[in-house]
Amino acid sequence: MSEIGRSIWAGLIGASVLDQVNLALGLAGVVLMIRRSLWAFPVGLVAVSVQGVLFYRTKFYADATQQVFFFAALAWGWWHWVRDRGAAPELPVTALSWRARAAVLLGGCAAVAIWALALQRWTDAVMPWRDAFIAVFGIVAQWLQARKAIDNWPLWIVVNAVAIAAYWEATLAYTALLYAIYLGLAVVGWRAWAKAKAGDAAPSPRLSSERGEGAASPVESQP
Repeated sequence: MSEIGRSIWAGLIGASVLDQVNLALGLAGVVLMIRRSLWAFPVGLVAVSVQGVLFYRTKFYADATQQVFFFAALAWGWWHWVRDRGAAPELPVTALSWRARAAVLLGGCAAVAIWALALQRWTDAVMPWRDAFIAVFGIVAQWLQARKAIDNWPLWIVVNAVAIAAYWEATLAYTALLYAIYLGLAVVGWRAWAKAKAGDAAPSPRLSSERGEGAASPVESQP
């Protein structure tokens, strides 16, 4: 077995029960979010709570703090997806304007610098700049996801790619593999939401039925 294979195997068999529960909840939450199911929110709330405890224990303080923001975004997103869909079967998928994307990027970069410098000054964080980048843009991605903006998925791809590189450099092959799985799911999510967004822009079922082509809209699963 190669060194990489041994590292992955050691991570798998050495993971605590809490680590395994966290992984299962995290993967389930992402899959449910890809499907635009409301069940993603209660599952996600439990997942980020467990993740926060694990990050705090390993001194990844920015990541631990990030889970608090994730919790708030998930709670708000749950309310938003239910309340603001109105009489529609589900809240439609949206997209940011180019101006909004530029503002998000510039604001995020400024926040990363402030957060990283604060970590260097007041904590013993292992990788402050990595922590800050993933924390800030992870929060932004989660906020966009709560708004049901398709832009969350490419941002998650970037965040996960940075995490993979960082953990790989730290010889944590198992953790890097987990983030690679999340990256793959983000790609799937991007494609799935793009199809849903295109469907939202298609002619209404009424018009289709007049031509003898009945159509059905996707409906969010109710928790």
